[in-house]
Amino acid sequence: MRNLIGKFALFAAGITVGVLLMQPGRAQQNEAQVEGLRLNHVGIFTKDFDESMRFYTKTMGFREAFSLKDKDGKPVLTYLQINREQFVELAPSNAQRPVGLSHVGFWPENLDATVSALREHGLNVEEARVTQSKSRITNVIDPNGVRLELLDFLPDSLQRKAIDAYK
Repeated sequence: MRNLIGKFALFAAGITVGVLLMQPGRAQQNEAQVEGLRLNHVGIFTKDFDESMRFYTKTMGFREAFSLKDKDGKPVLTYLQINREQFVELAPSNAQRPVGLSHVGFWPENLDATVSALREHGLNVEEARVTQSKSRITNVIDPNGVRLELLDFLPDSLQRKAIDAYK
C-alpha cells in the first residue's frame, strides 16, 4: 500500500510540475505574423480512389460532403467531412499528381489580409481565383515544397454549404 501511495504522490507531483512548466495560457499564445488561420483540410492524391473512399467513409466514419466529377462522371475530387469545419480532400493520382500528400488547406479569417501579410514576408502568393466549388483560393509553397492552399468560402461555395449544413 505504501508503494502505491508513493507512486501516486510521484504521479501527482509530475502532473503539478508539468502544469507549472507548460503554463497553458502561455502555450496558447501565437507569435505568428499571420493571424486567424484555421486548418480546414488535407488533400490526398489516392492510388485507388474507390478504396480510399471506402476507408475514409466506412472505417473512419467521415461523411461525403460533396464531389466534383469530370465530363465522363469520374471523380476529380471529393471532400469528406471530419467535423463542422475540417475535411479530407481525396483526388485520384496520376503521372503529374503522385500518390500522397497533395496540399494542406487553411481557412484564414481574411484571405486578402493573409495574402498581403505573406507577401510582406517575401512569399510568392498567387492571385486568388474562384474555383469549381465556388470558393476563392490561392496557393503558397512552404520551405519543404508543400503547397498550402488558402481559401475563402463564399456564401454559395460547396464548402460553406457543407459547413452550414453540419449537425
